[in-house]
Amino acid sequence: MPLTGIEIFKLLPKTNCGDCGVPTCLAFAMNLAAGKAELSKCPHVSEEAKAKLSEASAPPILPVTIGAGDKPLKVGGDTVMFRHEKRFENPPGIAILISDKMADAEVTARLKKARDLSYERVGLTLSSNLVALKAESGDAARFAALATKAKGSDANIILMSDKADMLAAGLKACADKKPLLYTATKDNADAVAALAKENGCPVVAKADGLEALAALTEKLAAAGLKNIVLDAGSRTVRQALQDQIVIRSAALNKKFRPLGYPTIVFPAEMTDNPMKEALIAAMFVAKYAGIIVLSDFQGEVLFPLLVARLNIYTDPQRPLATTQGIYEINNPTENSPLMVTSNFSLTYFIVSGEIENSKVPSYLYVKDTEGLSVMTSWAAGKFSADIIAPAILKSGIGDKIKHRKLIIPGYIAAESGGLEEEMSGWEIMVGPREAAHLTPYLKAWKPN
Repeated sequence: MPLTGIEIFKLLPKTNCGDCGVPTCLAFAMNLAAGKAELSKCPHVSEEAKAKLSEASAPPILPVTIGAGDKPLKVGGDTVMFRHEKRFENPPGIAILISDKMADAEVTARLKKARDLSYERVGLTLSSNLVALKAESGDAARFAALATKAKGSDANIILMSDKADMLAAGLKACADKKPLLYTATKDNADAVAALAKENGCPVVAKADGLEALAALTEKLAAAGLKNIVLDAGSRTVRQALQDQIVIRSAALNKKFRPLGYPTIVFPAEMTDNPMKEALIAAMFVAKYAGIIVLSDFQGEVLFPLLVARLNIYTDPQRPLATTQGIYEINNPTENSPLMVTSNFSLTYFIVSGEIENSKVPSYLYVKDTEGLSVMTSWAAGKFSADIIAPAILKSGIGDKIKHRKLIIPGYIAAESGGLEEEMSGWEIMVGPREAAHLTPYLKAWKPN
């Protein structure tokens, strides 16, 4: 039975220090009770209290970590049904399916896709997270060889078989990668649970229907397993979507712990049409898969899925921002123009895109404005002369250019005088108000 906010409050240090991000211990306790905070945010809670509060402070959908080393994948941990209520926590993992019946060349090609298909966007690297290795040959040695080959990649691993001995063979080859074991069923639960527990691996619970699935997760939890992923067994789009929504609602709204785990879905098993598979996968990015297994990766399919995942799992209360710094566009030289803009990602992409299209080698300095656009940040006092000038002077751009000219957005033309005072020896040039007008402006640029 979950603890109430007052019961949790009694176990907290009651210092009202604010280190957890809220002003009082009572407010923090209420957030814990509502599943809107994590106990780890309080640095002063005692070990005894941690033990008592562990269940109460756990999110309704427990987080599960797959893999080890530098790039483990964390899924689950969500506390809200809809993104606008707060945010979605951990983006779903996207996996490519690899069978041990495939030829070596095909296996190598798919592992290469999992490694090489990555994209730079808003200062982030977007890529897949997983390879799903499926034991279809019935040959344990062949499956172990596939696992050994996959172990050499950076991707986290899913081992797929309903036979415990096949999972054991694959696990022997890559146990240190802490793969996700797929799958534990009512028929093999004891054997697969023993494998998962012995090797510290997460496990997928699969059953036909949600009642049977809940019974299975209770059995696995009683065996000491906490890192569980759910597969309700449905392989039609309508039923699979319905299961995702019911599982999410039961965990969040009903606090039904047996279904309080992230899920795995298989669009690859719902259609033979690659484009339809991509559409189904996009649907499950939004509602509400923790892991999505695709039949193959193609750049034209994977990239939009990764962008959709980025957008949906961006905190709606925090604008998507680009990293502050100097951006070199079109291979600039010491005589290239220097521009400044805010770090709102949409602003950066529009401005940098127009500069690229102009073909004019240029420097663009992106100033941290807490993710606000040029006009909004200027109005909020976050993009003014006394803020822009010190940042540019300390950036090191002076060592890259011979001239001392700075182009500012037309919307903050009022800051030109202040910038000239702050940046002695610099000429402040007022650029266009709209990025679309940058091309003719830059083509007329002269450093002297």
